[in-house]
This record gives sequence, C-alpha cells and structure tokens, in this order.
Amino acid sequence: MSTEAAIKDLPKVDTALKGQLEGFSPDKLKKTDTAEKSTLPTKEDVEQEKQHSELLENISQFRSDRLKRTSTSEKIVLPTSQDVEAEKQAKAHLEAVEGFNSANLKHANTQEKIVLPAKEDIETEKTHQSIFQGVTAFDKSQMRHAETEEKVALPAKEDIDAEKGQQALREGIEGFNPSALKKTETLEKCKLPTKEEIELEKKA
Repeated sequence: MSTEAAIKDLPKVDTALKGQLEGFSPDKLKKTDTAEKSTLPTKEDVEQEKQHSELLENISQFRSDRLKRTSTSEKIVLPTSQDVEAEKQAKAHLEAVEGFNSANLKHANTQEKIVLPAKEDIETEKTHQSIFQGVTAFDKSQMRHAETEEKVALPAKEDIDAEKGQQALREGIEGFNPSALKKTETLEKCKLPTKEEIELEKKA
C-alpha cells in the first residue's frame, strides 16, 4: 500500500493565488541595500568596563598570605561617678513605682461643673443662626434685574490747565540744556565807611 496521498486528497490552491505564483518573476523585485548598524559603546561604558575588569582581576589575583595578623584589643570603660549616681536614682525611682501601694491613696469625689452660656452668648448664637438660615434659604428668583450705570467724571478746565502746567514744567526741567546759559562775572562791591560813620562808631 502506498504512503503517498492521492491527488484528490491534496489541498487545493486558489486559482488566483496559483496564477500569481506561476507568473512570479524575480526580475520584478527591487534591489535593496542592507545597512548593518553597530552601536559603539560610549566613553563612560568603556571606563566602566575597564573598572569592572580591573576589579575582577584584583579579586582573582588576591593573595591572602600577604595579610598582616592583627590582635583585637577590648577596652572596658569604667563608669564615672555621675553615671553611678544617675543609675542609682533611676533604680530608686523604679523601685518606688513597683512598690507603690494604691491603698494609701485618699478617696476623692469628682465634681463636674457645667458652665451655662450667658444671655449675650445666646443672643449672638441666635443672630448667627438666623443669618445662616437666611443665606441658605435665599431665593434668587425674587431678585429684580438691575442695570449698572457707569459714570465717568471728566476733569474740570482748572484741572486740565494745572496738569498742562505741571507737564510743561517737567518737560522744561528734563530738557534743560546748561550749555545755553550765558557766562556772568560776579562783581564784589565793598563800601568803605565815611568819616561821619567812623565818628559815630567811636562815640557809640
């Protein structure tokens, strides 16, 4: 008995696909260039790799026979007198707490005092409550439509003239040119006293 399948049992190929496969020509393929991209490591990667290699090499070549023998010296620090006193006080407090006898306590009655609010506090609370209720229960539908009239007050003639005068004064000061000043000479006059004024001065 033959192990090969009969032709009728083989899968059938679509007629359109069969025509495309039979008419395929490799000459119709476009030529493409394969670009191989190789990412080079950065300077930091190289330095890190070197450090890792040196670390592994130092660990593999480590010689334990070069180690020096050391002795551990254990130092016991004795407590000072202040430490001893503090320890004694703490121990005394602990013993006092552990040996405390609650039977020695005196019975005490707790008196609870309730401070009632004053008349002014009640009135203030009522006012706040009424205001809160008025705000929460306010009905906006009862409001009337109002139009806002914006009034612009124009400056008077005196204000405009004063503003112009200040602006002209400011411009005159800012634009002042000292080179336009004329050179002047100061003449100092010294008046000598007369004979009569000298005689009067002597008599005085």
